[in-house]
Amino acid sequence: MKRARLGSLDVTSIGLGSAPLGGLFAPVSDADAEATIARAWSAGIRFFDTAPLYGFGLAERRLGAFLRQQPRDSYVISTKVGRLLRAPDGAAAEDEHYKGTPRERPVFDFSHDGVMRSVEESLARLGLDRVDVLLVHDPDDHYDDAVAGAFRALQRLREDGTVKAIGAGMNQSEMLVRFAEAVPVDCFLLAGRYTLLDQGALDALFPVCQAKDIGILLGGIYNSGILANPHTSAKFNYQDADPALVARALELDALCRRYGTELKAAALQFCMAHPAVTVAVMGARNAAEIADNIAMSENVVPAAFWQELRARKLVDVRAPLPGGV
Repeated sequence: MKRARLGSLDVTSIGLGSAPLGGLFAPVSDADAEATIARAWSAGIRFFDTAPLYGFGLAERRLGAFLRQQPRDSYVISTKVGRLLRAPDGAAAEDEHYKGTPRERPVFDFSHDGVMRSVEESLARLGLDRVDVLLVHDPDDHYDDAVAGAFRALQRLREDGTVKAIGAGMNQSEMLVRFAEAVPVDCFLLAGRYTLLDQGALDALFPVCQAKDIGILLGGIYNSGILANPHTSAKFNYQDADPALVARALELDALCRRYGTELKAAALQFCMAHPAVTVAVMGARNAAEIADNIAMSENVVPAAFWQELRARKLVDVRAPLPGGV
């Protein structure tokens, strides 16, 4: 598998995102989770992303159970800070997004001490002695606390060698631009904001990241499912998709079919064509989805498809397309 540099780290160009392994939208069994991670490993994937939020600790535990069996220097793992998992006083209602989870629920805490506790608790769930990348997770309403608290803790951990890279993971690009200007970060995880349906990252984020050598870990490549299958109960950004977005995704899908390719292949290869993107972080809930993700990265998408995509102005004119189209 193609590899890239993320600061001082050597990473695979495709990574495994573990939100689905935490029961995103539907529960996943321990056996299916183990088989998924094992299939990713056998396919050559060596970058793994997780977070306390994903299944409220479930994804970290499942990922750690597999990775503890592998040589520690043979993979790169990232997790996130900004949420502590705490048991509620009463019964825990089922979450809107994560199913089949433990009782604990996330509580925002972007303070210095809260971040240090978060790292300690993540390591305990993972069963590892260290992680390689730490990201401040979803600080949308907590910019000041993130800069004064969370990033101060992460810089300390990077300086003492506890972690190799720090940054933030968000579903928006605007605040990441602010962080890039305010904090010496190594990378960002951007979810759902550079896809065939949304190229907002081209405005400011990608240019500043390229200028400052900040790596991009790109998640949400299928925009929560609409670019995987726009025909049935399509989701966009974790919610039911707007009819206008569904119509555009269906137009893209029809164009793919006309050229004998698949929408998922076009969606993934479009994202990986941008030089700012270091790793495409792909979620999966079973081994078959891992195999499909790998296949989509290798599936032939004809140059004529990209040429028509450009001619019909279905993507931003500034977006680089595969093959230099």
